[in-house]
Amino acid sequence: MTRKGLRIALALGAALAAASALAQSPAMVRVRGTIQSVDGQTLNVKTRDGAAVKVKLADQAPIRTVVKKSIADVKQGLFVGITAMPQPDGTQKAVEIHIFPEALRGTGEGYRPWDLRPGSTMTNANIESQVASTDGQKLVLKYKDGEKTFVVPSNVTVVMFAPGSAADLKPGAKIFVVAAKKLPDGTLEAPGITVGSKGVDPPM
Repeated sequence: MTRKGLRIALALGAALAAASALAQSPAMVRVRGTIQSVDGQTLNVKTRDGAAVKVKLADQAPIRTVVKKSIADVKQGLFVGITAMPQPDGTQKAVEIHIFPEALRGTGEGYRPWDLRPGSTMTNANIESQVASTDGQKLVLKYKDGEKTFVVPSNVTVVMFAPGSAADLKPGAKIFVVAAKKLPDGTLEAPGITVGSKGVDPPM
């Protein structure tokens, strides 16, 4: 990685870590939607439930995108985030996996409820072990407060974070903001943003 790339990655990591912490606050909201238009630092977004919102990028807010990966890229020792659904036997069934570049290791580490689907969870952790199974793989993720076992179907969606740019923020692009701050006028201020590009949308 170049020095410039490392600086960008570290900035993304700091923003993601801060956003993960802020996401626990009731004043913070997650935004998933499609850009309708762009006005400087403000995006007019149609959310996944059809609402129209304004999302303003905070000063120096990092922009990241995602690139498509496959289950073959998910290996022991990587730091990943997995959205999953709890199973009756105590395991978690993976819905999507996002791989963090090494410079972002430790971002948002831990296990928490998530809202991609009703009842879903999010775990950001290191892949401690990996075993092939009849319908895909089983992964054990270990984080500072514990560990979780994941059943991973062979067709699971897998992406990796990558640096993006303002050029990626255009009408029609899908976006995800993990912890936007609601301002007095109703605008949502984003400390950072993930945007889809080249046909790959943020799945988390």
